[in-house]
Amino acid sequence: MDTWLESVYSDGTAAFVSQPAPRKGDSVKISLRMYEDAPVRHVLLWYLRNGTEHLQAAKAVRRERGLVYYEAAMPVTEKRMQYHFYLVCDGCVYFYTQRGVTTYMPDRTYDFVLLTDYVQPAWVKDAVFYQIFPERFCNGDESNDVQPGEYAQEGHPTLHMQWTDRPPSYEKGRCLDFYGGDLEGIRQKIPYLKDLGVTALYLNPIFRAPSVHKYDCVDYFHVDPHFGGDEALAALSRDLHANGMKLILDISINHTGANHRWFNRDGMFFDTSEGAYHDPDAPERGYYFFGEGNSYHGWYGNDNLPTLNYTSQALRDAVYRGEDSVLKKWLKPPYSIDGWRFDVADTFARNDDVQLADELWPEIRQSIRAVNDQAYILAEDWGDCAASLQGDVWDSPMNYYGCARPIRQFFGQDDLLMSRHPLLKNVGYKMTAADLEARVMQHLAKLPWAFWENQFNLLDSHDVSRLHNDPAIPPMAYRGAVIFQFILPGAASIYYGDEAAIGGRLGSNEGCRYPMPWGEDFQSGWMYRLYKTMAHLKGEHEALSLGGMKFLYADGYIAAIARFWGDEAFVAVLSASQRTETVRLPLGAVGAAGFDGRVDLLGEPMDWRPLDGRSVSLTVPAGTCYLARCQMK
Repeated sequence: MDTWLESVYSDGTAAFVSQPAPRKGDSVKISLRMYEDAPVRHVLLWYLRNGTEHLQAAKAVRRERGLVYYEAAMPVTEKRMQYHFYLVCDGCVYFYTQRGVTTYMPDRTYDFVLLTDYVQPAWVKDAVFYQIFPERFCNGDESNDVQPGEYAQEGHPTLHMQWTDRPPSYEKGRCLDFYGGDLEGIRQKIPYLKDLGVTALYLNPIFRAPSVHKYDCVDYFHVDPHFGGDEALAALSRDLHANGMKLILDISINHTGANHRWFNRDGMFFDTSEGAYHDPDAPERGYYFFGEGNSYHGWYGNDNLPTLNYTSQALRDAVYRGEDSVLKKWLKPPYSIDGWRFDVADTFARNDDVQLADELWPEIRQSIRAVNDQAYILAEDWGDCAASLQGDVWDSPMNYYGCARPIRQFFGQDDLLMSRHPLLKNVGYKMTAADLEARVMQHLAKLPWAFWENQFNLLDSHDVSRLHNDPAIPPMAYRGAVIFQFILPGAASIYYGDEAAIGGRLGSNEGCRYPMPWGEDFQSGWMYRLYKTMAHLKGEHEALSLGGMKFLYADGYIAAIARFWGDEAFVAVLSASQRTETVRLPLGAVGAAGFDGRVDLLGEPMDWRPLDGRSVSLTVPAGTCYLARCQMK
């Protein structure tokens, strides 16, 4: 590849688009840059208007830091404006999309996209989330603890655990092993979270439910009394907002628990005169899929999780349309949450011959945004969900697909989802850096830029074994994975306790839900320092929140990624190689001359030297990872 091609770059930030959130009728200036001596005769902006292709010649408008910027105007006439670039050289026309440069004409899959009526939750792009499994984070009020044998589910009584106990297996605990974590405990730890650099909380379900995880909800309209009830949520929200922090809650509106007030199979919490299971004439009967003999549809065949039937208009009113609906209630004062995380969003309202997801999600979005136009709509989807990230459905998925899955595999694990199938385990393929780049970019490059900035980037969660609990992952690889998570556009999410090197085990959900080790001196440990440093860097540097992103290198088992904005640039170097290698990094492509010093931002020595004014040579010891600030030209 001609080296000048490595410098070709544009994105959807304000550095390259005069109005990243335009209105119809605006004329938007679109820019692209490259090395100032690139052998390009003409730059053309291609865009689609009224279904017709247009080409607009771009002019060189300025030169800085060894780069020349070309600019052309594009009229904004439609809800969705797509564009890419033609680079005309002697003997070849190159094409540039969000996926990169080609010598063949691209299809429209990876076009740059501007949306005219999408309202972005602007606070997300620089957010550091902290995901909390409430029952295991902090016990702030022992008076509301679940007592031994307080109730039973399917013949299994509740267990009261000591905070230092190891969570039992599912077969022993049955998700009824309670430690006493509650919302008051979270509220008391706000100073700790703020000092760590956290700016937003994501709480796993807190509504009334019999289990530890509470995805088997029995009442959407009240916080579980063992978490402190509605008043505890109001107090937590008040204090978080007073400290400049956001709050999103988790909910499953795909199914309820079998003991939900609307269903009430066992009479566990409500008299059997209520609910659809015992009364065929109950108003909630239409909320579920009932068959002959009182049979019903359970999510994934689980009869403890009856599936909700959204052919019922009354159910739609109760869940999201009515002013007192579930989703609207918690968005309003005194709770004033800042968004929703939707459990199993990928399967929501998809039930064989009753397929309503495409109809319902835009309605749900409109209902949420009618209350708070900055509310974040976060969805559980582990795969390619680009079709739902175009402005009218979700703001982001839990970014397993473009973050957790590829980076875990790059550093040696099997893919999180593939490995669940017995025929796909232990194949033995070692993922390359080119694979890492391809997996990240095939996700992001199909999205409007605003959705790059919305991404909820994670490594761990309540659904996967913690990466640091895998003995096959060395500390430096873990450090690289955390750097990767924070270097990507969008929000970063710390799963509670990762910064504390929390205990855990592989192979079960119970293994990633240990109690927070408050009794240990983890704040002197390297993992705490790593997360605190990364969180504060993200909060303090616009390059890590507002900036563009570019892979500078991806070969063998070493990748380098840059983030840049204005007069700042940062580079992450990630090595999964088993030997020392020397690589060429084209820092000039982001306007940099070299690295700022001989030690990276996390204290790791760096052996580099300048090469040609545009690139540096970096010697990377086996398996070493860096995050370095650049010295700009």
